[in-house]
Amino acid sequence: MNVKNSSQNTVKKYEELTFTDDFMFCKVMQNNPDLCKHLIELIIGKKITMITYPDTQKAIEITADGKGIRMDVYVEGDEGTIYDIEMQTSMLSNLNKRARYYQGMIDLNTIERGADYKELRKTYIIFLCKFDPFGQARIKYTFMQTCQEDYQIKLGDDAYIIYINPFGMKENPTEDMIALMSYLRGEMIKRNSFIEDLDAAVKRAREKEDWKVEYMALSLKFQDAMEEGRAEGRAEGRAEMQQNIVIKLLSANQFSDKAICSIVDISEEKLEEYKKMYMEQNEKK
Repeated sequence: MNVKNSSQNTVKKYEELTFTDDFMFCKVMQNNPDLCKHLIELIIGKKITMITYPDTQKAIEITADGKGIRMDVYVEGDEGTIYDIEMQTSMLSNLNKRARYYQGMIDLNTIERGADYKELRKTYIIFLCKFDPFGQARIKYTFMQTCQEDYQIKLGDDAYIIYINPFGMKENPTEDMIALMSYLRGEMIKRNSFIEDLDAAVKRAREKEDWKVEYMALSLKFQDAMEEGRAEGRAEGRAEMQQNIVIKLLSANQFSDKAICSIVDISEEKLEEYKKMYMEQNEKK
């Protein structure tokens, strides 16, 4: 679950997060199963009976020293079908190789040792993009294995990779798909119940105090990571950044002492020191 602004190495304020920000996307999809189910149905083009959440952000680590993965939204549907939905705001040259790796890791994670290959489950890996990943102006790009000598022959391995492009024009989309594409572009189509419900869920999420605390804690970790590797003044920079964050939290007058200690990972004694600094600063103004 990422907190970084997709266009630059900065962190948005929690109140500014939109559906396409990774943290908000995960929270909305993980806590609103009806909306998540409708989104999947819209993308794959067919109804499903139900979905379940085996985990929140699904982490798969097959080996201790191997490269694990953490999926945005991982749900299971009818007959054990697996849906992995990823929000993709920046264009990466290795996006297709990433999809291949995800597929392999899902297969390894879901089949028992010694089991028959027929036990492999149907999977959909879905990327909601904010760009056209293949430059062909299609709304949806669906991939499955096909014989190159005869396109009528399908491998039938039940593995699908789908990319959604909100700037597509070539298909004849449903009203819900048109509204979704607009929403992914940052535009709002009113009088579409699905998108109105989706946007309402985002607004409710912005009011969740515990999610705000979680986001700010992740933001701090991200900022720490950005500081990592800067040899000169790293300790001083860390202390100054920590102090500035505490003062901002105190200025907001919205968080308890316990919440601030949790966000910034400091002791109550250290918080009291920062409070004293904060009061001294205010007295000088």
